[in-house]
Amino acid sequence: MQGKLRALLLAAALPLMVAAVLVSMRPASAAGLTRVTGFGTNPTNLNMYIYVPTNVAPKPALLVLVHYCGGSAGGIFNGNGHDYVNAADRYGYIIVLPEATRSGNCFDVSTPAALRRDGGGDSTGIMSMVAYARSHYPIDASRIVVSGFSSGAMMTNVLAAQYPDVFSAASAFSGVPAGCFATTNGSLWNSQCSGGTIIRTAQQWGDTARAMYPGYTGRYPRMQLWHGTTDTTLAYPNFGEELKQWTNLHGLSLTPAATDQPQSSWTRTRYGSTGTQATIEGISIAGVGHQLPLSGQLAYAVAFLGLDGTSAPSPSASTTTSPPPGGTTTLVGVASGRCLDVPGSNAANGTQPQLWDCHGGANQQWTVSGQTLRSLGKCLDAPLNAAAGAKAQLWDCNGGTNQQWSFNADGTVRNGQSGLCLDVNRAATANGSPVILWTCTAAANQRWTRR
Repeated sequence: MQGKLRALLLAAALPLMVAAVLVSMRPASAAGLTRVTGFGTNPTNLNMYIYVPTNVAPKPALLVLVHYCGGSAGGIFNGNGHDYVNAADRYGYIIVLPEATRSGNCFDVSTPAALRRDGGGDSTGIMSMVAYARSHYPIDASRIVVSGFSSGAMMTNVLAAQYPDVFSAASAFSGVPAGCFATTNGSLWNSQCSGGTIIRTAQQWGDTARAMYPGYTGRYPRMQLWHGTTDTTLAYPNFGEELKQWTNLHGLSLTPAATDQPQSSWTRTRYGSTGTQATIEGISIAGVGHQLPLSGQLAYAVAFLGLDGTSAPSPSASTTTSPPPGGTTTLVGVASGRCLDVPGSNAANGTQPQLWDCHGGANQQWTVSGQTLRSLGKCLDAPLNAAAGAKAQLWDCNGGTNQQWSFNADGTVRNGQSGLCLDVNRAATANGSPVILWTCTAAANQRWTRR
């Protein structure tokens, strides 16, 4: 079975490797790909490489870029992933490139250890690389994203399922649903999955992903999925199964919110929100096999992942308006028409605000003092080192940046320390819906008006 894995995926990777050779003949970037050793827990002996552009952003995004079977960090860096490198030079984000070292250079998305958060598989080593990058560079925690091709696309699905509190978005080219390649005999090959014959309900696929991080109740990353209709290595039905999984994880219908054709052979469906950074986006490429990404496609991925933006704007940036000093206001959710409310007027530390019908009570009044928002004598606070999905809360005012907020022109309210926005969990609109911190998307559940 291991031989079959190598033979099939190496054969499928041949066009990718040829592209890598051709592109490697181009002039190298000003900055170079750097090998990192001793980066942390690494149970499967992966190699770590990092690319830091010459002009890195003050608070850069982080892209984890995962190579195909038979590939390498250098191969994807100089080959069909090079458009990500060009974009990093332009936008100043950092790229971490894991490299598999086992025979065949495939990533493990099959064994029990690989399919459990912190389980001791390849994903554990990759997350050590993410932690290393975060400890050595001022990474914007709200813009840590992952993308991969083939075996790397399968790993992209797995990482997004296992670490939804770390990754804000993902883009997978020619992959399979997280958990589809699972085996119990130590093999890394699952012929039923590769052949597209594992068909499950959306709920079943969602539960498969949720089992990788038991007990997690927060949001999952936005997901972009690409697949060629004539792919026989990781057969095209896997595309539909991926869409089932990720729409279920986001609580969305499988009926697209929008469908279009950016190019004549492409069919793009969007689920949930419908803009460039849709909640879920699927792109089907007619008449193409296991050879994605093709020229020009990574530009769409860069935009979807939010890599073409900049770090969270400061209060003085042109996209931000300062709240009036000393003013008192109510904050009304655009999607719900309900107010940001302190439940039961409970001013205890750790109380999580919610949506509630606006009534003008003291527990819905927010006093702006400098960059703090205060209610009932406490400050609106983000937990220290908050990641996407953390709750917003009341806390004793302490002057920390985690209690500073900026009112942005798009209606979002952004935290000064984390760069995350006030968000109504799962885009709910009912009374009692909890308010959390999430990657800023300017979706309706993140926009607030002041009265």
